[in-house]
Amino acid sequence: MHTLRKNRPLRRIVLAGAATVSGMVLLLSLKPHTAPGVAAAASPAPAGSGASAAAGTRTLTGDSVQTRWGPVQVRITLKDGKLTDVTAVTYPQENPRDRQINSYAVPQLTREALTAQSADIDTVSGATYTSDGYRQSLQSALDSANGS
Repeated sequence: MHTLRKNRPLRRIVLAGAATVSGMVLLLSLKPHTAPGVAAAASPAPAGSGASAAAGTRTLTGDSVQTRWGPVQVRITLKDGKLTDVTAVTYPQENPRDRQINSYAVPQLTREALTAQSADIDTVSGATYTSDGYRQSLQSALDSANGS
């Protein structure tokens, strides 16, 4: 006799429930994605990227961008028109989940910004709001650098 016969609906329900619970436990036991340690070697700005050729080192702070989970603001350092440092001054840190998400998202966003030499960077999966705020604040800092 087959275990999933129609004359035993309770057995089918129990087996389906056990399979669902097992699947959920396996899904929830996955670790969040962390980026491998990549050297943040800044590449030269491509031609026509809008980077100013101003001599010297300047530090500029971007606009504070309000996101769903809190404000995001970055500070950039330009040396001879090249983006050499990006620091997240303000970002969501109110609870352990915010700190966990942003502990991997902010360094990844910084690496991408230094590599791209612009605000044209990818969104970090799981940190969409922080990524959007970071990108907007970075763009405002770059805009003020090009405007001054």
